[in-house]
Amino acid sequence: MRLQLSLALFLAATTISASAQRVNVDGAQQTFSVDSERYFSEVYFRNNPTAGTQAGFHQYDTQLEDYSAAGIQRETGELHAALKQLEEIPADGLDRGVADDRELLMNSIRSQLLSLETIRMWEKNPDNYPSGVTGSIFTLMEREFAPVDTRLRAAVARERLIPAVLANGKKNLKNPPRIYTEIALDQIDGTISFFQNDVPAAFAAATDSKAKADFAQSNAAVLAALKDYAAWMKSDLLPRSNGSFAFGADTYRKKLLYDEMVDTPLDKLLAVNEANMKANQAEFARIAREIDPNKTPQQMLAELAAMHPAPDRLLQTFRDSFNEEIAFIQQHHIITLPSDVRPVLEETPPFERATTQASMDPPGPFERNSTRAYFNVTLPDKSWSAERTNSYMAAFNVGTIVSTSVHEAYPGHYVQFLWQDRFPSKVRKLVGATTNIEGWAHYCEQMMLDEGFLPPGTDARTAKLIRLGQLQDALLRNARFNVAIRMHTMGMTTDQAERFFVTEGYQSPEIAKVETRRGTADATYLYYTLGKLEILKLREDLKVKQGAAFQLGRFHDRFMIEGPVPIKIVRRDLLGNDTPVL
Repeated sequence: MRLQLSLALFLAATTISASAQRVNVDGAQQTFSVDSERYFSEVYFRNNPTAGTQAGFHQYDTQLEDYSAAGIQRETGELHAALKQLEEIPADGLDRGVADDRELLMNSIRSQLLSLETIRMWEKNPDNYPSGVTGSIFTLMEREFAPVDTRLRAAVARERLIPAVLANGKKNLKNPPRIYTEIALDQIDGTISFFQNDVPAAFAAATDSKAKADFAQSNAAVLAALKDYAAWMKSDLLPRSNGSFAFGADTYRKKLLYDEMVDTPLDKLLAVNEANMKANQAEFARIAREIDPNKTPQQMLAELAAMHPAPDRLLQTFRDSFNEEIAFIQQHHIITLPSDVRPVLEETPPFERATTQASMDPPGPFERNSTRAYFNVTLPDKSWSAERTNSYMAAFNVGTIVSTSVHEAYPGHYVQFLWQDRFPSKVRKLVGATTNIEGWAHYCEQMMLDEGFLPPGTDARTAKLIRLGQLQDALLRNARFNVAIRMHTMGMTTDQAERFFVTEGYQSPEIAKVETRRGTADATYLYYTLGKLEILKLREDLKVKQGAAFQLGRFHDRFMIEGPVPIKIVRRDLLGNDTPVL
């Protein structure tokens, strides 16, 4: 299915937008259908062709985002016009689900406008440009949705536009925060390596001689432009990088409202997270004392870290975990599994190994030529020393394997992907809330253990260590929640944030530094815990309403069929009211 309007629909949309008073209650449903179609094809994907490729609309494969100031101004105008069209549609003329879709789409547009007009990362974050173009090429590499020669030709078309993107970055950037420029400088060598090594390797099987010759030219030009951009950042941009990364309270509240439909005051959000964090810390201490009252939490975590499979058994360990999780889900009626097809478990492709240990790579909702989902796991390099290998494999201890497999696959992200064809509308397939997507996966980590899931043969001590691993992951997300709000609205420094991750989040200093740097730009990365807590409250509220009739599996099915929308919308449908999400 393509998001291209027919001529008739386009003319209808144009007529509607030209005369707002002609939109009436009786025609609201049809008007929304026309305007939403037109928005995706004429505004969103035209300005975000990389997202088009990811979604499965390959008419955008040869296009690249316009990063120029003029392009951003044009996009901003188009977004304002699209928002005005949607606002003119009377909500009382729409069915409830369509009214929710209208609200979801309007909030998505408001969020984009907030990003372009107020947050203005295009003026503040120098990494946006090299990372953005890397992602655009990566989408052509990661899935075999077309023959390699076809994808190579698309990569050439995009690469030819990349030097102009970097040139626009030089023009656009104004007084970025120093930490943003430092991060961009730290990452630029990896970006250069990506184009120098990974991109050619990904298209090595190409046979079109002209495309290969064109690629040699375009890739060389990209490398030269990236090296020039790196030198410019170091000599010119870094010395004048004195801006603030903090969003400020007003912008932060608006971003939460538009992205997640959360209007809870920030001080209450902090209090809710604080209570959850203290409960997790208390539970961690209780279980640690049961295992060994003479060991500190850090010693307990060190013991857990040493309990991992041999590297050459890691993939098989994850395959076995699928069997165990599926059997438990079906036996205990956790959620309906819409398909028996499993993700393809494989070693992470070379061009992703520097940035991920494990990931789920499902196809876009409208991808029809490459429909397999990949569960990628990064193995330690065989050239590493035994000490380095053991240190790396600590990330795949018995607890982390359970949490990772549950989060990424069953019943986390992969199961939500399996439900994708049942989502009730195109809007819900293309617009989602991270509190729903990551909140669901994070909720599953706790829920599965709460329901009694453990790998077969797990002894009592190991079961407790697995729970400690889950709690440490929860505390990491609690720390993100606190740090995100305090850094962006209350003046918390990066040094204070790093200490918080260590003392309250039970993380190493190295992880604390990485997490803090991430939070300076990913300002609302509280969405893991926020979403989990919203889902838990919804579940409890539904239990109160349904009493003895409540069934966990039925709740999960109802939650999933709504699509990845803000929890507020799910609450409306399941509870029939607009009671607070927290």
